[in-house]
Amino acid sequence: MTPIAQGLRERKKQKTRESIQREAMRLIEKQGYDQTTIEQIAAAVEISPSTFFNYFPSKEDVVLYDAYDPVLAKLMLERPADEPLSISFRRVLEEMGSIFDRDRAIILARGRLWFEVPALRARLFEELEKAQVLISGLIGQRSGRDPDDFETRIIVTVMVAAALEAMREWLRRDSKGSFVPLVNQALDIVEAGARLDEIASPKPRG
Repeated sequence: MTPIAQGLRERKKQKTRESIQREAMRLIEKQGYDQTTIEQIAAAVEISPSTFFNYFPSKEDVVLYDAYDPVLAKLMLERPADEPLSISFRRVLEEMGSIFDRDRAIILARGRLWFEVPALRARLFEELEKAQVLISGLIGQRSGRDPDDFETRIIVTVMVAAALEAMREWLRRDSKGSFVPLVNQALDIVEAGARLDEIASPKPRG
């Protein structure tokens, strides 16, 4: 198969994945997570249940699937290699802002389910690990550093955790505005240092 044919095939598969997720989220929003079946999702996309399993191993994976990772990876690798990681990450988020705005409803629905559905909440750590591996690999490609070295893993773990807490805060605020500024704010806090002593100290009275 030629590279062009491979590219077309992958884009078609990507579109099908996104269609499955979009229809799944529509049904879940309408009738609830537990009440929505794989058979219903497959019927909505006009595929068979067996074809569904070619794209997702379970209903949980449909909700957890993040179509933005390939976009983030591409944009990160296009940033200058000598640019500080935090700046690159912020610039990429800004570039992806229009995509997030376009998909706001589905991002909001998925975010709520992550924290509300026990089966999805149980899988969240696994998904965070995948994000950490992705970003560590991007750092390795940009800098030549070993993506598995201790310092890289610590930095990436903190960044991913900060982004997750920004999402949680966005949901807590009823998803008003964009969550990108909250991610930037979370990164500001990380860059300023955890200030553990200050946080742990009793608040002044009065």
